[in-house]
Amino acid sequence: MWEVHGEGGPGDLLLEPGVVAYLPTGTPHAGRAQESISLHLTIGINQLSWRSLLSREVGRLVVAVPDEHLPAGYLEDPARLAEGMGDHLTALADAIRRLDPATIAAEHVDGFRRGRPSRMAGALVNRDTSTFRLNVTTALRRRATHPCVLTDDGDVVRMLIGDRVLRIPVGVRPALEHIATHHELTPADLPSLNDESALVLCRRLVREGLLEIVR
Repeated sequence: MWEVHGEGGPGDLLLEPGVVAYLPTGTPHAGRAQESISLHLTIGINQLSWRSLLSREVGRLVVAVPDEHLPAGYLEDPARLAEGMGDHLTALADAIRRLDPATIAAEHVDGFRRGRPSRMAGALVNRDTSTFRLNVTTALRRRATHPCVLTDDGDVVRMLIGDRVLRIPVGVRPALEHIATHHELTPADLPSLNDESALVLCRRLVREGLLEIVR
């Protein structure tokens, strides 16, 4: 039995074995067993709200406000406090207007992708094998748990692979694009690279966890 608090007040929700209930984020609720011991599993989806995102960005600007003491005597003369408050609010508002929404969005997306924990089953075996036995016909597979996002940065390509960013010479971009768009491949499949260069790149990506050797 679940006690769920909604707009109309608390109510009871009886769940039979195998039944799933969805509660919007922030809904107060409490579970209790009826006639025997009961095990329940709650799965939450961590979502960022607009309030949290804006609070984070504005908070960075507030940190830059001088940490000076309020003017002496403001209790007897509130106008002195109001004058200083007005100056700081104006400066803060100007700083907020200078924020670039596109930059904030790109930084948030990049930070979210890099902040996800990696799941690399068999990573140690793969790294050992890639050092000694990887050849141009070895079947490789891109790990589904890792993103593979490419962005140009001058003479290098930034390759976001989850919890880290690799910087690889821009001349290798065709090979990186092939890796990003193919779930399975071999070093021989990589365009614009000779066999030795393809092996060097694939060994590195196996060690970094983006690629795994197909058994």
